[in-house]
Amino acid sequence: MTDSYTGADLFVDALERYGVRHVFGNPGTTELPLMNALSASDVEYVLGLQEDIATGMAAGYASTRRYHADRDSSIRPVGVANLHVTPGLAHGLGNVFGAMYGGAPVVVTAGNHELDFRHEEPILTGDLEKLVEQFCKYSAEVTHVEALPMLVRRAFRTALTPPTGPVFLALPADVLMTETDAAPERLGPIPDAGRGDPTQIETAADAFVEADRPVLVLGDQVARAGTGAIEAAIELAESAGCRVHGEILASEVNFPTDHDQWVSFIGPSEGIASALMNTDTLALVGCSTNTTLLRHENPLISEETTTIQLSSDAFEVGKNHPADAAIVGDPGHVMREIATLVSDRLDEDERTARLDTVANAKASLESTMKALGEDEAPEGDSRASKGELVDAMRAVDPDVYVVDEGITSTFALLTRFPLHAEQYLSNKGGGLGYGLPAAVGAALAESLRDDPRRVVGYIGDGSYLYYPNSIYSAVRHDLDLTVVVSDNRNYRILKENTVKMLGGDEDGYEFVGMDFEPAVDIPANAESHGARGHLVETPEAFHDVYERALERDGTDVIDVLVHD
Repeated sequence: MTDSYTGADLFVDALERYGVRHVFGNPGTTELPLMNALSASDVEYVLGLQEDIATGMAAGYASTRRYHADRDSSIRPVGVANLHVTPGLAHGLGNVFGAMYGGAPVVVTAGNHELDFRHEEPILTGDLEKLVEQFCKYSAEVTHVEALPMLVRRAFRTALTPPTGPVFLALPADVLMTETDAAPERLGPIPDAGRGDPTQIETAADAFVEADRPVLVLGDQVARAGTGAIEAAIELAESAGCRVHGEILASEVNFPTDHDQWVSFIGPSEGIASALMNTDTLALVGCSTNTTLLRHENPLISEETTTIQLSSDAFEVGKNHPADAAIVGDPGHVMREIATLVSDRLDEDERTARLDTVANAKASLESTMKALGEDEAPEGDSRASKGELVDAMRAVDPDVYVVDEGITSTFALLTRFPLHAEQYLSNKGGGLGYGLPAAVGAALAESLRDDPRRVVGYIGDGSYLYYPNSIYSAVRHDLDLTVVVSDNRNYRILKENTVKMLGGDEDGYEFVGMDFEPAVDIPANAESHGARGHLVETPEAFHDVYERALERDGTDVIDVLVHD
């Protein structure tokens, strides 16, 4: 061991200069120079027992810290993950994929073999950049220690600049061990996505004024732009008299769900999606996943519909549907400008008439939307329904911060639990195994606040069983986290999709590989990782168990049996 200053020391100093307080990872030999440098720093290493847990924790942490940064500009909301060569990076890609869809600003790093050794193809060798680049905004390998300051700065700026998302840096062991007198570069201010094209903003305002039944569909870029953008969405909806929905697979709260003009999140089936977007004027703001889960037979949006598209990502504008007004910019800035123009131009009687139409539409859709979050118990079945579970959670504490991967239990949450800005985070990418690690990362992020919120992971049993050892990381770092497992002991989503794809009804199928028989003892598994485990078999028993879990310090896992 020497006192020389190396590339690893420089990298860690850059982390500290950029406000990084935690690195999530699972180490290997090529990462040892970095681990040694971390030991002499104030950066805390958060151990995940598998690499996808590390990337999922980093993503949940980053997304939650972004909410905190909305109120404290000194916070740089970025997650940093460090993985181990080719297999470790491959293990972590599932949740790098999730971070990409969720727009989580994560700097993913991985150690690599020495540059002058790879021609021998040593164990664990692979093309790291090629492996990860399809899921990242930017990927590079640091091939010389003098390039390290610039590439680290570039990685952080790219991750944090809208549209936010993951980036990747490969860190060869010889670069990390090379002595250097270089220093970290200043990061500089991070810009927002700008104020948009004034001509297109005028076109959009005219379209809202000339509309008969304007509909506003909000995507997660709104929430990522901060609470000011959500307030701008409210201003636009009210000034234009819009019916408001959340995009398909929305994973954050982009509009308060108890607002009079809010109707619903749009479900991922063709019938519901096309019906809710069937109007003369449609605005898609900050959307990126607004298409169905399965192939749709007909266009989701009519060719006759005037379509306004606004995004911080130029690629999303006009991607799936032609745009009549196409705006690239910060959702908050642009919506506020459009709202001002519409407010000045739209007759008050017309605005009132539109709001009456919205109220009538909301009333007519209420039973349909509510039914999507309800399920009836089979005769003699004492298990809770998903709706009963959500109602009980709401009754105990409606203000918890929810990290969701309930899958078939999610719509009960979205239709029965009023959600406000920065209260909800979900798995936008759809790959199972994101929600539980993200909940651990969110709990760690909340622990940094002076007044931390209660964090609840709302996780389906199939999702939980991907990475139940995530609980170890929560316990190891003494985090306050309550995990509610909605447990129907099968992959319900696959059974539903079988019927949708192939036709018929469930009685006509012998489902293969979709039931957990024998069932996994989830409470015992949680206890093996140091948490408190609970099994709840009836809806009446849940309230007290959940209330006690929220009130106590530490990590609780509540396995709630629910029927399909």
